[in-house]
Amino acid sequence: MTVINTNVSSLNAQAALASNARGLNKAMQQLSTGKRISSAADDAAGLAISTRLTAQIKGLNQAVRNGNDAISLVQIAEGASVEITNMLQRMRELAVQSANDTNTDGDRSFLDLEFQQLKTEINRIGSTVQWNGVNVLDGSFANNTGTFKFQVGANANQVISLKIGDFRSNKNTDLVVSVDTTDLANPVFDLNDNGGQSGLNGLFDPQDNQALVGTTVTLSAAGRQVQYTITSDDIMDIADPANPDLAENIADKLQAKLKDELDKAYGSGVYEVTVPSTKDGTISVAYASGATPSGSNGAIQASIKVAAGDLSGIDNESIDTQGNSNSAILAIDDALDVVNSERAKMGATINRLQYAVDNLTNVSTRSSEARSRIEDTDYAQSTMELAKRQIIQQAATAMLAQANQQPQQVLTLLK
Repeated sequence: MTVINTNVSSLNAQAALASNARGLNKAMQQLSTGKRISSAADDAAGLAISTRLTAQIKGLNQAVRNGNDAISLVQIAEGASVEITNMLQRMRELAVQSANDTNTDGDRSFLDLEFQQLKTEINRIGSTVQWNGVNVLDGSFANNTGTFKFQVGANANQVISLKIGDFRSNKNTDLVVSVDTTDLANPVFDLNDNGGQSGLNGLFDPQDNQALVGTTVTLSAAGRQVQYTITSDDIMDIADPANPDLAENIADKLQAKLKDELDKAYGSGVYEVTVPSTKDGTISVAYASGATPSGSNGAIQASIKVAAGDLSGIDNESIDTQGNSNSAILAIDDALDVVNSERAKMGATINRLQYAVDNLTNVSTRSSEARSRIEDTDYAQSTMELAKRQIIQQAATAMLAQANQQPQQVLTLLK
């Protein structure tokens, strides 16, 4: 049938040309971006897989950095323990020297001077060695458990844990602080009085107050008990002129905890729990509603438990006599065993972390390879597709021109 109003050949050529243009544009986009999948329309399933792989790859790469940071942290801890080992060796050498009867008591006292200084330095190193502002050798990390969890995987809870011991040499001590019970209706707990000594603030030399980290203060009143464990932040606070008194700060914290406990147990306002305005580190507990109920008076019991370092066995040692020197040798041998055990754990963990990092790197590489197969452009195939589409485009254009010329032939019928 010969018609001129509807040029079917032209319409077919136009449709073919439009379809080919989409293919040509797609090939050019793949070649210019390097991506086979630029949108979900290109490959919905492939896009989902590649997105998940991307999340894994980014997580794996971050885990590699985490693992390297973990290695650095453990190396710092292990490096500090090397010096602790060296000092223990020197202390043992001094103890062996002092045990010899060629030394007088005066000689032994001179040897003991260095011995005590080295013991203090061990405690200072254990209290102050840090990674990124976090103490690593005093057991205070993670609520005084000393357990570090290193995230070395792309997914949740893929961790390597390491418990680093407490390398401080301070002694584990239970101290009962002063409780004024002269007025049972209004007893007072005093953190600044320990049998005539200076209580919490006097447990250690002010220059060594970091050793108080981990110390737990327990307070019982009216049948309820609260605890507070001293943190590094508390020690930092007392360096602030506005917060000069550690006992005062801890009293504030205990007061808030105890008031909450007593309100829960007996109702709000039954007991008054206050820190006196003099800010002297005391806590007052008074029954506020008249007669004290049976079995629940405000009588206070309290104690301070100083955190014991794993090297606390050498805390009371000296070498000023032959007997003390022999005792010190045994205590130092035990301390060396503790340090050697901790160093072995740290060394094993460093090796494990290094293997973990190598594995993460390998898995990341293979995951990147898998993602590449899904979403990256195959240039050999895409260039072939481009060439084909370009030829078809030219041919379709030529055919469209021919189809548009066909109606002209009708004119010959009209002559």
